[in-house]
Amino acid sequence: MRFTTLLLAGTMLAAAAPAFAQDETAPPKAVTVTGSVAIVSDYRFRGVSQSDEQLAVQGGFTIAHKSGFYVGTWGSNLAGWGTFGGANMELDLIAGFKTPIGGGGTLDVGATWYMYPGGFDNTDFIEPYAKLSGTTGPLNLTAGVAYAPKQQALGPWYRNGTSAANGVYDRVNAKDDNLYVWGDAAAGVPNTGLTVKGHIGYSNGNKGLGPFATSVSPTGEYFDWLAGADYTIPSTPLTLGVAYIDTDISKRESAYLQPSFSKGQDGTGSIADATVLVSLTAAF
Repeated sequence: MRFTTLLLAGTMLAAAAPAFAQDETAPPKAVTVTGSVAIVSDYRFRGVSQSDEQLAVQGGFTIAHKSGFYVGTWGSNLAGWGTFGGANMELDLIAGFKTPIGGGGTLDVGATWYMYPGGFDNTDFIEPYAKLSGTTGPLNLTAGVAYAPKQQALGPWYRNGTSAANGVYDRVNAKDDNLYVWGDAAAGVPNTGLTVKGHIGYSNGNKGLGPFATSVSPTGEYFDWLAGADYTIPSTPLTLGVAYIDTDISKRESAYLQPSFSKGQDGTGSIADATVLVSLTAAF
């Protein structure tokens, strides 16, 4: 599962169209392809920077069947400090199934395979997820849970930050799991092109850095949150986003992460503190 910007829109034309026009409407396509490309000021995954607080270029697409089944992929550059090896790139492979439930809700179940092309096999891992979305009044709401079962990529291979900085494994082949629970809310501002949004997430598990100092929940347990807005630029496929992002990871915990998550490995700054993220996304 990946921390993402919510892009929301509504269409009410069908009810106003005359009957003969509805008869001529083409049936829904059996297969649809959607996607996006974006440039972001920082790649934050569950509140923690994966690009050392630098620019990232991201993109992906989804192929969906009218039955509800879908497959997709999404990718981003990483910090470039070489921990993952290979292309210093994250590439996610996604598969799932969506189905309507209740009075306008949607249930989405699937799994994400996180991989790093040309890198190390034991940093790849799988994470099943389930999401429930719907509307109440002007709000579009999503609640989700993702659980990654015990895998080497999530195991605490180092006893402390010093071991990680020196590349010394204290617990080779250790395995751990991780639970992530989150909620998203968004609402469009009428006649403005604006959508305001919020997010809160909770991660628990993976208490320590894994092989090559990788991690999903790098301090074992923490919260992340976001508040922001998206502006859809008229007559274009572009959306400009601005969001405030933060976590409750302390400076001490962040210092433990820094030697492996910063390009200079100099222990300065923080990759889990508050930031303002700016994004420009083109959807198709």
